[in-house]
Amino acid sequence: MSKQKTMPASSFVGEIFQVGLYKPSQGRITRQVTCAVLWIVIALASLRLYQTLYEADVWQYIGPMALLVIGFWAAYRAVNYPRFADFLIAVEAEMNKVSWPSKGELIRSSVVVIFVIFMLAIVLFGYDVLWQWLFKNVLGVLK
Repeated sequence: MSKQKTMPASSFVGEIFQVGLYKPSQGRITRQVTCAVLWIVIALASLRLYQTLYEADVWQYIGPMALLVIGFWAAYRAVNYPRFADFLIAVEAEMNKVSWPSKGELIRSSVVVIFVIFMLAIVLFGYDVLWQWLFKNVLGVLK
């Protein structure tokens, strides 16, 4: 059985009430994108809650606004939580090591993938026509 260091469950709760940034100059892109995506998800959830609580008087406004404010703050603190921030910093470091394809190679690869997808669609359409003909004319299952 492996012995791993586990952080207490209350450490994130304590982190929520902090204001400072954890390693602010490292992993900026991944942290900003992750925070933006979390904010979008929270905003959509808040909008959906607002629409669900239609005609619920004051709660139609209080609930979604509370979700929005608390969710935005929790997402902001989550990307500054040391364990998660270190993970995002490592992700950005690995992304910088990747050799990305050139524009020409990307276009050629995309054309090949699109061509194969269309060919598979044509083959599947052919199989569909064959099975329909078989079930209608040979087996008489479809009318």
